[in-house]
Amino acid sequence: MSHTNAMTPEDLGPRSKLLVDKHAAYIASFSNIWEGADKLEHVATEHFWMSGMYWGLTAMDLMGRLHEMDTARIVEWVMSCYHPDDGGFGASPRNDSHMLSTLSALQILALLDELHRADADAVLKYIAGLQQSDAAFAGDKWGEIDTRFTYCALLSCAILGRMDAIDLSAAVDFVIACKNFDGGFGCTPGNESHAGQVFTCIGALSLAGRLDAADKDLVAWWLCERQTRSGGLNGRPEKL
Repeated sequence: MSHTNAMTPEDLGPRSKLLVDKHAAYIASFSNIWEGADKLEHVATEHFWMSGMYWGLTAMDLMGRLHEMDTARIVEWVMSCYHPDDGGFGASPRNDSHMLSTLSALQILALLDELHRADADAVLKYIAGLQQSDAAFAGDKWGEIDTRFTYCALLSCAILGRMDAIDLSAAVDFVIACKNFDGGFGCTPGNESHAGQVFTCIGALSLAGRLDAADKDLVAWWLCERQTRSGGLNGRPEKL
């Protein structure tokens, strides 16, 4: 796709460079967010803390600045979010266990070489218990269904080296059932294709060794169509 208004690095000036020091300082400022109980951010973002911590740590690692984080303290915080009664991790110590935060917790522990701190059998039992009769995965005990939870379940099992803990074949069948005529995938069968769901479904199929189930040419075309005139990408058709 050609862009008549494409900008060069010279046009962008300072914006053409990643300001690593500023990014690192910004991310590090949130590394102890649980201490800010008197701040609005503490309450408004608590359900994102575990995933946010993972995103921040991986960003720091990519920038070569992971050593600037108090990783030992972060690991202790992650473990404080573990719920031994069901085997899952919450987004914070007072949040219920959820598939999203469980995956993020495992990713953090793996990134920091502390995966042994997780009770693998208990975590796997929690994940397997969220697989439904149609092989979909719920996000938590309240039952929301979304293909991103299937991806989270498969990736969690892969991190722990136990893909046998779930009904993998049936999970793949559910993902395939979420494939649409345009090559994309929805969050459940019959739902519209969305780039987020395409990522999670392709990721799940890859983890399961079943990329053959995706129409590669069609899904690649669908993804290419997500690029807008600005060069950026949207999530679904007709969205700016």
